[in-house]
Amino acid sequence: MKTILIIGMGEFGKHVAKKLKELNNDICIVDIKKDVINALSNTYENAYIGNCMQEQTLLDLGVKNFDICIVAISDNFQASLEITSLLKELGAKYIISKASSDTQSKFLRMAGASEVVYPEKDIAEKMAVKCDASNLIDFVKINDEYEISEIHVPKDWVGRALSELNLRGKFNINVIAVKNGEKVEIPGPNYSFKKDDNVFIIGTSKIVAKIYKKSRI
Repeated sequence: MKTILIIGMGEFGKHVAKKLKELNNDICIVDIKKDVINALSNTYENAYIGNCMQEQTLLDLGVKNFDICIVAISDNFQASLEITSLLKELGAKYIISKASSDTQSKFLRMAGASEVVYPEKDIAEKMAVKCDASNLIDFVKINDEYEISEIHVPKDWVGRALSELNLRGKFNINVIAVKNGEKVEIPGPNYSFKKDDNVFIIGTSKIVAKIYKKSRI
């Protein structure tokens, strides 16, 4: 369990807080709007009205005691930037700030954010890739170069053993898991792919994209 401070209870902040609470973390929420906090006070034990652009507010919250501080403000970049900077100055352990553009992301990092999230861009890119690739079920980017993707088994893999395909030698990708229905397993070299398999592969985004585009069923 982690202690997490979430500043800003717009839609993004609410969704983050809800999920973190479901995962049994200790959540503290803050918003400048009284009606917003009043509506959430029955859900969160630690819910406060406050202007986090004021240093004293952050001092009163004890930001150094939280494992993570999330600046989830969506509609006021100046506030997000100033709060991020204050959190850094006051010794916050780890700061995650929300951006709405690449420029905002750059300035938030300069202000002291340990990590910047850009949800609109991430969701748009993910949707575009999935729309373009009918064989792709889901994917997670590890960095700008590598990703883990879940794909329907390519038709030319069906009935063939993992060792026979030599995917690492030919494409520099690794199969890390196979899912069939509710069953998930880590395949050995003798695993023979079935037509209903979903395959989890890790590799460069370019190579993985070529595989699921070329192998559409």
